[in-house]
Amino acid sequence: MNGLDKALGQPWVQALLDAPLLARLATANARTNQPHVVPVWFEWDGEAMWISSFNSTRKMRDLEGNPLVSVVIDIAEGGENARGIVLEGAAEVVSDPGVVVPRSISIYERYLGVDGARAPEPASWVVDPDNRVIKLTPMRVYTWGG
Repeated sequence: MNGLDKALGQPWVQALLDAPLLARLATANARTNQPHVVPVWFEWDGEAMWISSFNSTRKMRDLEGNPLVSVVIDIAEGGENARGIVLEGAAEVVSDPGVVVPRSISIYERYLGVDGARAPEPASWVVDPDNRVIKLTPMRVYTWGG
């Protein structure tokens, strides 16, 4: 078992990845190196993290010139109960509606439930031509707590 599998195989790490928590995605502008961190909705498929986004956002502009990202998911329950995971690697922007639409629906249902995802918003977001998903297959994983 390699270090990546060992980190991702921990039950508490899987619980964090399975929970509808907000993740924070860090990108950096390729020209200025200015970091940018934003909260995002995501889902983990066992090998990759999928993140909901729109083409018009700063994170997407950053990814055009620099695909390297970091994502953190953590719970700060105070003191020794704090735990988290950092995923790092090169992100892929996916624009194919055959992937974007079902993945977006799945992400929205994860956070809003089936009925919430069928509301006018976000249902209209799913078919918006600006809708994208970011796929991160991590190259490195760091964990703490547990």
